[in-house]
Amino acid sequence: MKRYDLIVIGGGSGGVRAARVAATHGAKVALAEESRIGGTCVIRGCVPKKLMVLASRVGMDLEDGRGFGWTVDAARFSWPDLKANVDTELHRLERAYAAALDLAAVHVETSRAELLGGGYVKLCSTGEEIWGERILIATGATPINDDDLIGRSLCATSDDFFNWPLQPRRVLVQGAGYIALELACLLARLGSEVNVVFRADHVLRGFDQELREHLQGELTAAGIRLLPRATLTGVRRDGQALRATLSDASVITADAVLRAIGRRPNTRGLGLARAGVTTDHRHAIVVDEDFQTSARGIYAVGDVGNRVQLTPMAIREGHLFAEIAFAGHTRSALPSLVPTAVFTTPELGTVGETEEEAVARHGQVDVYAIQFRPMKAALSGRTGKCLMKLIARRADDRILGAHLVGPDAAEMIQLLGVAITMGARKADLDATLAVHPTGAEEWVTLRTPTRRLGQSEAA
Repeated sequence: MKRYDLIVIGGGSGGVRAARVAATHGAKVALAEESRIGGTCVIRGCVPKKLMVLASRVGMDLEDGRGFGWTVDAARFSWPDLKANVDTELHRLERAYAAALDLAAVHVETSRAELLGGGYVKLCSTGEEIWGERILIATGATPINDDDLIGRSLCATSDDFFNWPLQPRRVLVQGAGYIALELACLLARLGSEVNVVFRADHVLRGFDQELREHLQGELTAAGIRLLPRATLTGVRRDGQALRATLSDASVITADAVLRAIGRRPNTRGLGLARAGVTTDHRHAIVVDEDFQTSARGIYAVGDVGNRVQLTPMAIREGHLFAEIAFAGHTRSALPSLVPTAVFTTPELGTVGETEEEAVARHGQVDVYAIQFRPMKAALSGRTGKCLMKLIARRADDRILGAHLVGPDAAEMIQLLGVAITMGARKADLDATLAVHPTGAEEWVTLRTPTRRLGQSEAA
């Protein structure tokens, strides 16, 4: 029987990072992945999505070119060509991930793996059993599409989306989170007729309310039909088309129904109960601060633990686990601030507390907000507006949150995340010289609060 210091189940971002770092510290490591090395982010998530988002914006650039003196001939978009080019890049990245594991002397098994208990793992492709002193579960999350919806087998998930051979002309998207809006937006920008159905009043539950309302207006202006306060109740085939029935009894005809209603930790069929690993009501693996599960010697990182479902956090957790387990490092706190972006068009970026959270936690806060047309719109003629917003605690001027909708929001929020993590005050931004003309200069030229919240009646 093959014996290892560490067996990693799952070859996504968190698992690959943990395997590589553990191996560099001298551990004998095996990694089992039943699909493709790279996991959700590289193969069926962040990377292909961002490439397709960029493709969807090229048409806008061509249209805008006329306002800048360019004569633009008739343009033609090919979904198959885009898909082929994206697939080529994903294969390159997959090979790069595999090469990095090989360079670190990590033994890779292309197989599903199941826990047998007592440190034993079964490789389902061959039936072979291997043993590990430590076992790390990093199997990520998977789209939800196994509820009791009538006709759910006719619907696609976000995983299926990246395998579509042709672009559907009419699409109904169910959901209003990151994935739903990003895919709906890129499809609309590439010419599909898109309807989005969701239960809430506004998109992106949990985000700053002003930001949600602003983005919703921008998406509507871009031609996406938003259907709030509604649910999908059934889907049936009608010839070559699909007929989707909503909770208000209305019917939408589409060529594809894309469900993006959430993701659940990918824990099914791993043998967790047999190995004594506890999960919560969401099927997520319960771990302590050192990523230890309820079973001795078994750990978990990334989306399978359902803490922060973001690739950078999975990577950070995988790295930290390996350092604690094989380099003798003491526990180090994970980042409490989580800068993030939603790659709609326009983009959304956010870090720190929302206005609603800030008022509830701190009482008196100052809000600085501005809306403006980006400079490019002066000649392109586009009517959309940027929204930029800072929230500061009045007691000590510390910035609690920053939120924006507009071009390059993702790039800006990454750098603002650095400042806010370091404890920046509003006065620090005020003291920073502006770079003109840029959209980002608005962050350092906001001087007067738009709203002063939490003041007493006497004030």
